[in-house]
Amino acid sequence: MMFLFSCLLFMLLAGALSLAGMKLWVKPKEAMERVAGTGISQHETAPKHPSLVFHDIVKRLGNLVPASPKDVTVMQRRLIRAGYRNPNALKVLYGAKALFGVLVPVITGIVLLNSTMDSSNKFAAMVAAVAIGFFGPNEYVRMVAKKRQKQIHRGLANALDLLVVCVESGLGLDQAILQVAKELEHAHPEITEELAIVNLELKAGKRRAEALRNLADRTAVDDLKKLVAVLIQADRFGTGVAQSLRAHSDYMRVQARQIAEEKAAKLGVKLVFPIFFCILPSLFVVTVGPVVMRIMRQLLPMMNNI
Repeated sequence: MMFLFSCLLFMLLAGALSLAGMKLWVKPKEAMERVAGTGISQHETAPKHPSLVFHDIVKRLGNLVPASPKDVTVMQRRLIRAGYRNPNALKVLYGAKALFGVLVPVITGIVLLNSTMDSSNKFAAMVAAVAIGFFGPNEYVRMVAKKRQKQIHRGLANALDLLVVCVESGLGLDQAILQVAKELEHAHPEITEELAIVNLELKAGKRRAEALRNLADRTAVDDLKKLVAVLIQADRFGTGVAQSLRAHSDYMRVQARQIAEEKAAKLGVKLVFPIFFCILPSLFVVTVGPVVMRIMRQLLPMMNNI
């Protein structure tokens, strides 16, 4: 009797637990709807990757940080020159400034908590930490923009030569810019991106002069500004674009040669201090050292005996 009662109780508990598991945990209906693609609410959002959490925090902090309109335009130009064209890039920058402006001093204070430094030195370290945390993102953007400008300047010569070839072969200037952007996509991606933006602006209906001026303003590269001025002048006065590009290409080659000759002429003056402080002391040790040792071993004892 007890055995039957135990079996019945076990079956009832197993059935209850199975029903509860099917209802609360397995949910076969929802699983079937998920596989079939039906019954999914429109407001359901995809799970967010953990690596994007920091980006969202910085963006929200940037929304809380007030900024003057004049400063916003300057920072937007810096971000564009650095290659950050996302509409939320400015908010991310100000959020990073607010975050690191608090995080770096906190870390510095924890490090200096048990140190034996003077109070004045600790205060100076905290002020330096605040300055580094707040102005560090600006310096990072400036360095990235400067590096990108160097990459654009490095690829400008090849782009100009290819542009001359395309124009002289019969292509129009717009098609030549598009062809240069396609050909230099892997070799010089920075200048390719800028030329692609020029092509998109031309397709959107902007005038060629305006699109070229936007190119000069975005990059802030002096040689590219000169090229833009040449193209605008050729388009305005009706001169041959191929001849203007060829003349400007020759001018850039002569300028590059002169810059190389100038650097070579400065090389002798720049080598004076490394030679004087690094090479000459070791040369004196090698050449004069044995003579000095022989004098100290032989001549000085003879002078003492006399």
